[in-house]
Amino acid sequence: MKVEVFAPAKINLCLHVTGKRSDGYHLLDTLVAFADIGDTVCLSDTGPAGLEVSGPEAAPELSGKDNIMWQAAALFWGPDRSLSMHLDKQLPVASGIGGGSADAAATYRGLLWLHAAAEGLDTPRAPSAEDAEALMAIGADVPMCVLSETARVQGIGEQITPVDGLHPYPVVLVNPRVQVSTPTVFSRLANKKNPGLEPWPDSFEDRDAVLEWLGAQRNDLQAPAIECCPEIGAVLGALAQDQNCHLARMSGSGATCFGLFGRMHQAQAAAQSINASHPDWWVRVGRLNGSRRAVPQLIRSTT
Repeated sequence: MKVEVFAPAKINLCLHVTGKRSDGYHLLDTLVAFADIGDTVCLSDTGPAGLEVSGPEAAPELSGKDNIMWQAAALFWGPDRSLSMHLDKQLPVASGIGGGSADAAATYRGLLWLHAAAEGLDTPRAPSAEDAEALMAIGADVPMCVLSETARVQGIGEQITPVDGLHPYPVVLVNPRVQVSTPTVFSRLANKKNPGLEPWPDSFEDRDAVLEWLGAQRNDLQAPAIECCPEIGAVLGALAQDQNCHLARMSGSGATCFGLFGRMHQAQAAAQSINASHPDWWVRVGRLNGSRRAVPQLIRSTT
């Protein structure tokens, strides 16, 4: 059996740091959405065991045993069972859009399907709270990436509340090809206890009202990240100067930034302009509807 799973990019549309626990973990209040831009994971219970990585963002170290995909496999696939994995790497590494966590989450979702097939079931079992707790141990972002739906996420990532009403805005993602150290960014944040997100309304009058709500929020890590990586400021400037960009903000701890647009042709034009001016940057355009592609797809059966 072979299963293909899309691993959508996670975008922190806003991210408020609300505290710090005694064990050093920071408390967050963030609204996450998922784009139809991402990696693809292919799993097979036949063939040689191992992890092959290809794609424009592939790197030799990603094939190693310390890849977070292997950690997910160790939790949910027996060591005596063959597992062949392939990762089509499209998202930059350590870029604030959950690439590694999304890959681990996709691996987990695919393994549920492989287990179901081995048991002769048409559909896999639902993810459990115990699974989420185990996945949290390998990465705080993994459980939210398993869901891959728009959600308010609080605590250290364990409190996930799906929300409705977010329009599938066209989005431009831009990374200046500079990796940012998340611990360093947090260490530069002067105030670790900030107000949380404003309440998400039960409904919005229109899509402009959603943008107004988003604009009233913030990413508390953006300023310290720019101190560490001035290129982030240049990316934000390139997005914000486009007259059709409704919101430009950094995702996560950087360095990837996003711009939200009203129409796809406007987003595509902005991406083309930025790519022409900065050919060394990573630039992609898509929509905030990645959850539609996140369901595992059976691509071949050997039975």
